[in-house]
Amino acid sequence: MNIENIESFVYINHYGSFNKTAEALFLSQPSVTARIQTLERELGCRLFDRIGKQIVLTEEGRKFLPYAQEMLKTLQKGRQHIRRSEKLPQELRIGSTISVSNYLIPELLPRLHERCPGVHVKLSTGGTEELVKRLLAGEIDVAFIRKVMHPSLRTAAFYEDPIHLYVPSNHPFAREESVSVEALQEHKLVFFECGTLDWLRIHRAFEALDSPPDIAFHVDNSETAKKLILRGTGIGFLPAVCAREEVRDGRLTPVRVRELSEFALQTSLVALRQDDSAIARELAAIFGDLVREGGLASSPLKGRSGPEPLRAAEDRPEAVSAPSR
Repeated sequence: MNIENIESFVYINHYGSFNKTAEALFLSQPSVTARIQTLERELGCRLFDRIGKQIVLTEEGRKFLPYAQEMLKTLQKGRQHIRRSEKLPQELRIGSTISVSNYLIPELLPRLHERCPGVHVKLSTGGTEELVKRLLAGEIDVAFIRKVMHPSLRTAAFYEDPIHLYVPSNHPFAREESVSVEALQEHKLVFFECGTLDWLRIHRAFEALDSPPDIAFHVDNSETAKKLILRGTGIGFLPAVCAREEVRDGRLTPVRVRELSEFALQTSLVALRQDDSAIARELAAIFGDLVREGGLASSPLKGRSGPEPLRAAEDRPEAVSAPSR
C-alpha cells in the first residue's frame, strides 16, 4: 500500500476538496484522483461520496481514517528523528504580518523551542511587500505573508482563515442563524481593511446595494476593529483567528452573511528557493500538528446551518521545500 495514496486520502478529508489537496501536495487533480482510486481498489471499498459540492467520507472511509492518520503520524515521527541530526542555525529570523504575529506566532514559537531548544528567534513584523524585499536581501530567513509569486521564492500554503461578520453577543444578529447583506444597511459598520482581493469583493457586494452600509470606522488594524466592535460602536468583518478568545468567552458572536459565506484570508510560509533548511520544515510540521490537534480551530460557524465553512489549511510538512514530483 503506497503511503502517498494514504497521504492524499487524509488531506482530502482535511480540505474537503480534491483541488486544494492537489495544490498542497504539488500535484494535478487527476493525479490525486488516481491515488484515491488506487487506494479504493486496494481496500475494496469507496472512501468518499459527493453530496452536492461537498466531499464527505463514506462509512468505510470513516473507519479507515484513524488508521491512515496514525500511519502518517508514525512516518512524521521518523522524519523528525532523522531531522534532529541535521545542523540547525543558532538564530532564526522570522518575518510576519501583524495579524500572524498577534495570533499565530504565539502558538508556533513555544513548540519550536521545544523541538529546537538551541535556536534563538528574532521576529520582525511588516507588510507582505516589505517582507518579500527583506527575504530577497537575505535579512530574514522565512516569512509568514500573503501568497506571492516570485522566481526566487518558494511559497507553501500555510493557513486559511475564514472571514465572518462579528457582532457583540447582545446584538440582535447574534440570535440569527444567518442574515442578508441588505440587513447590514441598518447598522453601523467597523470595516477592517487589509487590502486583499477578498475584502475588495466585500466592497463590491456593498456597491450592489441600493444604499451602502454606514461605515462609521475604517481601520487597518484587526485589534482596533475588534475592540470597537466589543464596545458596541458597530459590527464588522474579522478573520476568525483574531476573535477566537472573544467567541469562546461569549463576548462576540460570528454571524453568517448569506452572500458572503466563502471568504478567507490565506497566509503562506515563504523562503528563498535555494533554502532547504530543516528549520523551515520544522515550522511547517509544527503547524500541521496544531491543525491536527485542533489547536487552530476552523470556522467558528462550523455546525451551524448553511454552506460548509472554509477550513484551516494544513500544508504537508516538507512542502516548503517544494519537492519535485
